[in-house]
Amino acid sequence: MKIKFAICTALICVAINSSGQSQKLSTANGGKTWSSLWQQRSAEYKALCFQAYNIACLRVAEAVKHKHTKPLAVITDIDETLLDNSPEDARAAINNQEFDTKDWKKWTSQGIADTVPGAPAFFKYAASKGVTVFYITNRDEDERAGTLKNLQLYHLPNADNAHLLLKTNTSSKETRRQQVLKKYTIVLLCGDNLADFNALYDNHPSEQMREENTKKLIKDFGSKYIVLPNPSYGDWEGSLYKFDYKLTQAQKDSVIRSTIKTAH
Repeated sequence: MKIKFAICTALICVAINSSGQSQKLSTANGGKTWSSLWQQRSAEYKALCFQAYNIACLRVAEAVKHKHTKPLAVITDIDETLLDNSPEDARAAINNQEFDTKDWKKWTSQGIADTVPGAPAFFKYAASKGVTVFYITNRDEDERAGTLKNLQLYHLPNADNAHLLLKTNTSSKETRRQQVLKKYTIVLLCGDNLADFNALYDNHPSEQMREENTKKLIKDFGSKYIVLPNPSYGDWEGSLYKFDYKLTQAQKDSVIRSTIKTAH
């Protein structure tokens, strides 16, 4: 029997906490638990990732056939594009916790996240064709050591300080993309959040503007932009709450219930 995701996220889920007591998950965290489960266990998630990186391989193979005035590069995001953080997302959701920077950095400092299916093979393939890999992420500077440890764990190409561009004074990645463009021709950008690709998605555009900008860029998806699935978090979620991250779980649940489409 098919279970609609919309129905599942609208239900109150029940989990067991570390003390063995049952606790009700909020609608938001119930959905995040379900999303992490899908990311970890579904073959469909893996198939979508393989599909994305198969297309990426085709684009690189085509690009290296032509002459370029500058060396080639690919730019990739890290979280949910290259590294799989679903265990940390699931831990927080099951315990009915909001995102917490301290908990997040405890996770990233360990450098043990698994990879997104198909990602290591693609980036190693790109490097074998002479394409340089740049990692542009909004992790903070104090996460550099753990991030490099994680990338190097899988022997990823260009996993060094020079090619790891962390967040500085802004979450916008445009300045860092332009930094790469000065010396390289960018073949592809890989990411799970639309702000990973284009400055049109910076400065917290509304849900409507995000959709309109996506239609404007329709030809770039699959040709220049490679998008990985991430149902757990991102600007898509922030736009639902009008990027008001001070909302309580109850307020978020109210937004979800008031905006989700359900059958009558």
